[in-house]
Amino acid sequence: MTKTTDAATPSRRKFLKGGAIAAGTAVAGTVAMPNVSRAQTVKMKFQSTWPSKDIFHEYAADFSKKVNDMAGGRLELELLAAGAVVPAFQLIDAVSTGVLDGGHGVSAYWFGKNKAFSLFGTGPALGMNADQMLGWMRFGGGRELYDELINNVLKLNVVGFPYGPMGCQPLGWFKKEITGPDDLKNIKYRTVGLSADMFKGLGTNVTILPGGEIVPAIDKGLIDGAEFNNPSSDKLLGFPDVAKFMMVQSFHQPNECFEILFNKGKFDALPKELQALIRGAVEASSSELSWKAMDRYSKDLEAIKAAGVKVVKTPDSVLKAQLVSWDKVVETQSADPFFKKIVDSQKAWAKRIVGFDQEYTVNPKIAFDHIFKKA
Repeated sequence: MTKTTDAATPSRRKFLKGGAIAAGTAVAGTVAMPNVSRAQTVKMKFQSTWPSKDIFHEYAADFSKKVNDMAGGRLELELLAAGAVVPAFQLIDAVSTGVLDGGHGVSAYWFGKNKAFSLFGTGPALGMNADQMLGWMRFGGGRELYDELINNVLKLNVVGFPYGPMGCQPLGWFKKEITGPDDLKNIKYRTVGLSADMFKGLGTNVTILPGGEIVPAIDKGLIDGAEFNNPSSDKLLGFPDVAKFMMVQSFHQPNECFEILFNKGKFDALPKELQALIRGAVEASSSELSWKAMDRYSKDLEAIKAAGVKVVKTPDSVLKAQLVSWDKVVETQSADPFFKKIVDSQKAWAKRIVGFDQEYTVNPKIAFDHIFKKA
């Protein structure tokens, strides 16, 4: 045994020596490479545009946790609720100037800067759902147009990631049932983004408010009705306490999604693997968000009904009037060549993708009715 060990020792020592040299070379190479993280934790202030208890803020927390967990101490997002540093509608400017390092919101909130922002979430009804719209973002040219708007047209120091498909949103909450388009005339109503122009075309007096201010405005009689987004958020915000009619289904925001923002200078300064980690966390969070939404929204809609709210389908006459109004909005806004370029790109995608879906996918209502609506 001694001889065997002795005979093996030089070879083993040679192996260990070679390994030590290789390890030393690897360490030296790592130190020399700026894109490999070996420094202390990069901490970023990351504010949402949502109240702290809203499910939307929970979505922001889910994303932040994914980044922090996967980064293994190299990157840490410090999540803050709306108003912690700046009001919700000022988020993108705060991110661009570096007051905040990043944030979570929706592109419709930046509608005041350029109406084209609404096309990335609250644009006209083209038959697409939010998943199909995000498909356009990834594979239909939307990503390039989005970057062009932010960086070239508006020259903001921001990199953004649209993600997280939202389901069809309700027409909203009212003290009286909406029975036709005439019921929307001259009422004071809250919405955001380009849908504000669509509702104005129906004769509605539109007010734009962040989520946390809507229910108090209804309660005080400052507005007659409002939409926010979904049963979970609406229930938490207190809509059932101030309005007893929830009108479901609408074409005002048929394919909205969320948006994650980072200061571009700070994002670009991150090592490449951390940039890739963030992109991966965006996509993973997008899927998780849609699955969580289908669970929570369906449960909370039942709770809303149990609280005495009358949930009513929006009349087809209102839906058709919305589409006609959208036609006029698109025609007017398409005087801006960049706006028109985005809409044309979306229409080309929608015609192919939605057309394919309608031709190829079986109608699930047939199976649902067969199982659940038997006498």
